[in-house]
Amino acid sequence: MIEIRDLSKEFVLHNQGGAVIPVMAGGSLSVAPGECVALVGASGAGKSTLMRMIYGNYLANGGSILVGDVDLARAEPREILALRREVLGYVSQFLRVVPRVPTLDVVAEPLLNVGVGVEEAHERARDLLGRLNIPERLWALSPTTFSGGEQQRVNIARGFAHAFPAMLLDEPTASLDAKNREVVLGLIEEAKARGAAIIGIFHDKAARERVCDREVDVTGFAPKAVA
Repeated sequence: MIEIRDLSKEFVLHNQGGAVIPVMAGGSLSVAPGECVALVGASGAGKSTLMRMIYGNYLANGGSILVGDVDLARAEPREILALRREVLGYVSQFLRVVPRVPTLDVVAEPLLNVGVGVEEAHERARDLLGRLNIPERLWALSPTTFSGGEQQRVNIARGFAHAFPAMLLDEPTASLDAKNREVVLGLIEEAKARGAAIIGIFHDKAARERVCDREVDVTGFAPKAVA
């Protein structure tokens, strides 16, 4: 479902005389349907950079990033937007939504975007918000007014609303209490059971050991030093 081959990335520092910083070379990774792979490595090794490249936020300098039949390294913007809408979900650490939109609509939006009816989308949203212990009295309010922990849970509910065939998870259990952490791990297990291919960053070692099938150390994707 996700196939990465010979991936390379460099950043150009335009405010520092155009200095070129190579950050990745020769990265390869394959994730099958129903598999969860954890990206590991020291801070600065490139975990977040790789996630952003897979999602199409960063452009690769070389290689390929196949999600289904779309190569993110060469895709047109319209192809990337369609992939994000239908195939590739992304649960980030931060909630970014339009102010004043009710929480129920925020969570239901990914389903509405793929043609699910309003009532069915809202029912799924209600189920997820309930499971993640967001009080019903808050569902009609904008999540921009919520606490950080509540916003994180709304973000998780939104990310799992649609049954994406592929998912990227950036610290999905960070800062959660034990009860909500268990709910999120259950959602990941359900996604795997329905065949989702998942790549995630999990600093929570116990969570990683529970839901991930294997680990990939992105340190091995770093450019080799030239003697």
